[in-house]
Amino acid sequence: MTRRPIIGVGAVMVAVAITLGIALGMPASPPTPSPAPAAASAGPEASVSVAPTVQPVPGHEVFGFVPYWEMNGDIAAHLAKTKLSTLALFSVTNTKTGAIDTRLTGYKRITGDLGSRLIREARARGTKVQLVFSSLGSPRNERLFGSPTIQDVTIAALVALAAEIKVDGIDVDVEQLGVDRIPAYGAFVGRLRDALRAAIPGSSISVATTSGATGAAMAQTAVGAGADRVFLMGYDYHFAGSDVGASAPMDRRDGAVQDLPWSLDLYAGVGVPVERTILGLPLYGMRWRVAGPELGSPRLGDGAIWVPADNPKFLASPPAPPDLDPIEVVEHFAVAPTVSPVPGDSRATAGWQAIYVDSPETLTPKLALADDRGLAGAGFWAIGYERGLAGYGELIARFAAGKLD
Repeated sequence: MTRRPIIGVGAVMVAVAITLGIALGMPASPPTPSPAPAAASAGPEASVSVAPTVQPVPGHEVFGFVPYWEMNGDIAAHLAKTKLSTLALFSVTNTKTGAIDTRLTGYKRITGDLGSRLIREARARGTKVQLVFSSLGSPRNERLFGSPTIQDVTIAALVALAAEIKVDGIDVDVEQLGVDRIPAYGAFVGRLRDALRAAIPGSSISVATTSGATGAAMAQTAVGAGADRVFLMGYDYHFAGSDVGASAPMDRRDGAVQDLPWSLDLYAGVGVPVERTILGLPLYGMRWRVAGPELGSPRLGDGAIWVPADNPKFLASPPAPPDLDPIEVVEHFAVAPTVSPVPGDSRATAGWQAIYVDSPETLTPKLALADDRGLAGAGFWAIGYERGLAGYGELIARFAAGKLD
């Protein structure tokens, strides 16, 4: 696979330095970048010579999120067959006063009979269980991280709930956080860790952070505050309103620099220890209306999430075999337009449908990337999206056993 010169990472490192500087109250002027490594050959796709670094022996932890909307049907049986080291139950959140919002479905599912069963059975298998606390959206985060009083209430409520439902830790998933609130976020993670360990000896704290500069800054701050694991959300590089492509690309067909290796370089560059990093990968795809059947064909409208477990008949008998995108490393299905069912209307539906989704085959080199970088392991959003489908469970078991080859 062709890789771009690493010089692009240097520019991103400057952006991260600015992000961290703003968050910590430092001057916003960027540092002088180091000279780019000399290229081995000329041209825009030239490789670069990089001094070898010593990587730790990779771990094979498997961190699996189960969202509340997947807590139904045979999910308990499915989890019993899925080799996880950590099960993360998504999620609970806080009210405006800081208390846990008990009105929401996530709280009800996690604390209900099925949630209790998932926790009990996972722990009996030797799987650690974490309660996920989510705070999503700028207004919510500004209110929480702008008020130490609300934070204190939330920390106390989370620790009490974790002890009550008998989990082994808490995962903190904060998204759309202003950079000026990153120090408050780090302090929150540290205070939560201290309070949780006082109540539940041996418990752990993890954080889920996005793949760009702000996510890297948050991860670095959280680790400094004592977070045991960082779940790098290595997905949504392509999304509903973006150009078409893999949610978790190994490289980019559209010429953008952001991909999985880029994010790992970014995290390592700001000091997030690889031995605490979990590479999060998607068990879902994206579907767009596009202009034609070719890989990378332009979209004609916004896309939508495409869940494999919701489409078993399609996967068992697709209208045409999928193409493998060798650049982004993803399966691509092209679905032809259909004739309108309206009598007298011979128009076809507007455009082809393009589905980009990871299969066990395309996830394999992405899991190998976690090994190559010496990470603590890998994880998935979300367990349940692959229910009833062959290959995924076997792949997870092979990775957990260190037997990808």
